[in-house]
Amino acid sequence: MCLAVPGRVLDIEERDGTRMAHVDFGGVVKEVCLEYVPEMRVGDYAIVHVGFALQRLDEESAKQTLALFENLGVLEEEFGDPWGRAAKEAGADRPGGTPSPGGTPSPGGPAFPPKPDAARPATPNSDLPKEPLR
Repeated sequence: MCLAVPGRVLDIEERDGTRMAHVDFGGVVKEVCLEYVPEMRVGDYAIVHVGFALQRLDEESAKQTLALFENLGVLEEEFGDPWGRAAKEAGADRPGGTPSPGGTPSPGGPAFPPKPDAARPATPNSDLPKEPLR
C-alpha cells in the first residue's frame, strides 16, 4: 500500500539545486524532496508520498494521523522491517541468515545474501518444465 504519511522536517539542505530534507516519520527518518512545498522550514510537518513533500500540515493533525497509522499498523507496513515481517507472518522469529534491522545476519543461517547452490544454476524459473508454450 502506498500512503501519503505526515512527517516532521529535521533539517534542510540544497543538493544539486534541489531542496532536500531529512524527515522523521514517527521514528523512521527518510530523505524527502521539498521542491513542491518551498515554504517548508525545519520543524514543520509535511504530507509525504514516494519521497516528495506534497503539502504542509499543522502539528496537531500530523500527530493525530501518525497515532492513527501506528494503531492500524500502517507505519510498520510502510516503513517496517520486511524480513522481520515475513518471518512473523510465517510464524518464525526471523529467517536464518537474514539481516537484522542493524544489518547483521541472524544466527542459524548463512551470511546474507546466501550464495547460490553450485549444483543448481541461479536462473529465474530454472526449476520449471521446459515445455513449449501453445
